[in-house]
Amino acid sequence: MIEASILILTKNEAANIASCLSAVYSQKFPGQVEVIVVDSGSTDATVEIARRFSPHLERISPDAFHHARTRNFIASIAQGRFLVYLAADAVPTSQYWLKDLIDNFEDPSVGAVYGRHLPKPGSSLERQDALNAVYDSERIVKDQSSRVKLGYRYYHMSTVNAAIRRNVWQSNRFPEELKVFEDLGIAKRILDAGWKIVYEPRASVYHSHNHSTLVLFKRYFDIGVTFRRLGIWNDGTKSSMIRGMLTLLRKKIKRLARKSDTGQVVRASIGQDIAKSAGLFLGLNERFLPIALKRRLSAFGVFE
Repeated sequence: MIEASILILTKNEAANIASCLSAVYSQKFPGQVEVIVVDSGSTDATVEIARRFSPHLERISPDAFHHARTRNFIASIAQGRFLVYLAADAVPTSQYWLKDLIDNFEDPSVGAVYGRHLPKPGSSLERQDALNAVYDSERIVKDQSSRVKLGYRYYHMSTVNAAIRRNVWQSNRFPEELKVFEDLGIAKRILDAGWKIVYEPRASVYHSHNHSTLVLFKRYFDIGVTFRRLGIWNDGTKSSMIRGMLTLLRKKIKRLARKSDTGQVVRASIGQDIAKSAGLFLGLNERFLPIALKRRLSAFGVFE
């Protein structure tokens, strides 16, 4: 019986897929594992490189790709008891990454687990601080009792590095009405159904992107829109996010005072944080904006 299905979506990942699959196939895991790759129209050497590792490989057209629907599709062809989602540009940091994820399911009330994201070498200060704020070293068990305490982190889960019980996915599935942040949507469904979600920092991967200020603004606009659509923006999420942003800002101001980083780097990072806050605010209030403007502000074509 297959214990875990490792599910990887690719498109033009020739620079990353070999490192990802090398780490996957070197895992020390006691159960049977299958690896499935679904490629959505790569025009580089992604498919050829992936084939060297002999995964189950499926190919779909670029037009068929959809963040939620394609994740549901890859789960539907998997056979494992646990569905393990891994981004093609994420690299597990340990040969025990998979075991560290799956061990959490020894608790029968756990429906999903997600792991830590560590910034890659050369990551921007904004990415380092953002990842360290959301993916720290403390293991978290999310259930109804922790909702108020965790604030905006309560519904957070990332399928860059996550595992879901097959039967939990079957009952909840990724919400296909969402064009993006489908992991936020399924996390809400899982928690609202009474399952626990665990954040397991030992199951870590190297994964980060150095986004431009404009891209960050647009991404956070879409986050604000998604928060509203899912009904998870309330006094608790609002206050906790404001506290988190102010904490990051204070740290950066102290860096400027200590000159522990170049002033230009810190000021650029502060500017990016301000852009994220502005994007989030506009996304949360998108109902007051004209549709033409919303289409321009969205990073993922949410209003197309």
